[in-house]
Amino acid sequence: MYEAAVVQYELAGGVATITMDSPRNRNALSRPMRAQLSAALRRAGGDDDVRAVVLTHTGTVFCAGMDLKETAVAKPGEEGVRELPAILRLIAHCPKPVVARLAGPARAGGVGIMAACDIAVTVDSATFAFTEVRIGLIPAVISIPVLARLNPAAARELMLTGEVFDAARAREIGLVNAVVGPDELDAVVERYLDALLAGGPGALAGTKELISGSLDDSIARYEALLDLSARQFDTPEAREGARAFTEKRPPAWRTDITA
Repeated sequence: MYEAAVVQYELAGGVATITMDSPRNRNALSRPMRAQLSAALRRAGGDDDVRAVVLTHTGTVFCAGMDLKETAVAKPGEEGVRELPAILRLIAHCPKPVVARLAGPARAGGVGIMAACDIAVTVDSATFAFTEVRIGLIPAVISIPVLARLNPAAARELMLTGEVFDAARAREIGLVNAVVGPDELDAVVERYLDALLAGGPGALAGTKELISGSLDDSIARYEALLDLSARQFDTPEAREGARAFTEKRPPAWRTDITA
């Protein structure tokens, strides 16, 4: 069966541009998106002609996180989040620097993908949120790249409340590297790329390895976090959260609150 392309790949001037191209569902991490994004990252990482990678998107949203329509009907053991560690590791361990280019907001798993990149540049109008708790889930898997960037106090606040925060706050707490106006986005990304391309390929790969040396993003660590995440996915609370989201209504634990 033919599967529509939801990820675009382009190589020019030593830069591989990987574009999430599923604006109809806000570039959510659907099954096709996960598969095609993984394939594109492997392709870039294994191509000697690629010196740097840009991860970007079409539409108004960078990435909305996991596809909750799939989550709502997923069988135990088949949750899409189980494929997310491999994507995060492909970004983190890509021997080429990866630059995230955000022209719009990111949520949940989308924030995790951005955090796994080496450099993140966002427009000033973008917003962010760890929305997992509000739909009865745990931001377990993305905690590895996210906690490596965030200061602890901000991590506690934002992961527990699920509140939306703006680009200025994201930069303040270390989640992104640069916040720019929409007209400046591409120019600033290009400046970062020019600086990265000035480095030796081997030196860049070695430096990425050096920097990630203290980060425990081992398969065993991800497996432990997946177990935590999957146990919560398979609860009535999580099922209700996913259904409420897709039906655009408050989850039961909100309507149960009385004054």
